[in-house]
Amino acid sequence: MITRRPSVVVIGLGKTGFSCARYLASTGTDFVVLDTRQHPPYEAELRSQIADVEVHTGPLDEQLLCKAETLIVSPGMAVSNPAIAAAIRAGVEVSSDIDLFCGAVEAPVIAITGSNAKSTVTTLVGLMAEQAGKKVAVGGNLGTPVLDLLPQTSGEDDSPELYVLELSSFQLEVTHKLQAEVATILNISADHMDRYESDADYRQAKQRIFRGCRKVVVNLDEPDTQSLLPSNKPTIGFTLQQPEAGQFGVRIQSDTECLALGEKTLMPLIDLKIRGRHNLSNALAAMALGHSVGLPLSAMVTALQEFSGLPHRCQWVGCHHGVDYYNDSKATNVGAAVAALQGVGTAISGRVILIAGGDAKGASFDGLVPAANLHCRALILMGKDAEQIRSSVIDCGLAMPIEMVETMNQAVFEASNLAREGDVVMLAPACASFDMFENFEARGDAFVTAVRALK
Repeated sequence: MITRRPSVVVIGLGKTGFSCARYLASTGTDFVVLDTRQHPPYEAELRSQIADVEVHTGPLDEQLLCKAETLIVSPGMAVSNPAIAAAIRAGVEVSSDIDLFCGAVEAPVIAITGSNAKSTVTTLVGLMAEQAGKKVAVGGNLGTPVLDLLPQTSGEDDSPELYVLELSSFQLEVTHKLQAEVATILNISADHMDRYESDADYRQAKQRIFRGCRKVVVNLDEPDTQSLLPSNKPTIGFTLQQPEAGQFGVRIQSDTECLALGEKTLMPLIDLKIRGRHNLSNALAAMALGHSVGLPLSAMVTALQEFSGLPHRCQWVGCHHGVDYYNDSKATNVGAAVAALQGVGTAISGRVILIAGGDAKGASFDGLVPAANLHCRALILMGKDAEQIRSSVIDCGLAMPIEMVETMNQAVFEASNLAREGDVVMLAPACASFDMFENFEARGDAFVTAVRALK
């Protein structure tokens, strides 16, 4: 029972809530922490680090929320929660760790969102900045919470010159003060339909990344993102086609495909370690973002040449009897799975045996069928919504064998039996992992273990 009226209420004690609580304590802010779970993560750590911190678990206290000045809402907690919604109607400010962060920094911020590829592009831009000799901090939805990126001392040597942030729709929907130096929506496809009432609501959350931004990077191959762009902002575009002046794209020089800025060729595609057209688009996006904040082209090219990709994102696992195995466990929605199929399928002589399934999050799988029919030999389904996916893709005309399995080991074993020399077995689930695994990393690790067991 909370007997006082705190000025700030932190809702949700995950990694982000823990970071917020520590930051607020360091600034002397009066706050309490609420979590609907009886035993939230980080509770013991928080109590050990902050004396007399108030943490209250169980159903949210609507009366308390309505009397607070500000609610700091963690990404895992939807603002549609009845108690939070009531506080919003009562005029209580709803904010985020991103807003706290933006109020504390002066260095420019690169803000990156999208349905897919956020982590790869965010990591690449950070590596490009490092290669250019910048003091850069990378985090947000990827890895380190933003408040933990702030310098721990007031000395100049400790302060980043540039921040590169991956931001999810959950973070953006409660963020008001971002004002990034440059912002981008890499791509947009239906996701998190278990949280948003409509696709329009999801797009609206993503679009908030442009609030107050100074420059925009746009994917010229994604018409759906262009309708979300703000007007009257300097724009740099990227495309897998031949670029116009000032754009990043692909140009052929002496029969060799090259990354290019306008008419200037930068590097042959063969020098990239990451494979697939979707990863080529990621490379171009990173260059456009880096260029927009003045990173030298030479440094960005060097970083691209050295980058071998992130684990669980179209990661090559090995080859068995002439069949390559790829782990794209991070493909947690249909758009990501389609991008992986198109990226890998167009680069091989054989076909793809696709392992998919999990928690569909209320998504439609109609969009998977054209890419699967074009690139796949068979589809292997597992997880909570496997039967729903099977029925959906059959109704949409998927014309190939579909195998239903219970475990990752069974999935990989069945895939190895169906594959022929020159084929690819790829885990690109198009679903969340939480029905069977702790997270997408655990799912990817299970795939890697099963592939290695084949040998």
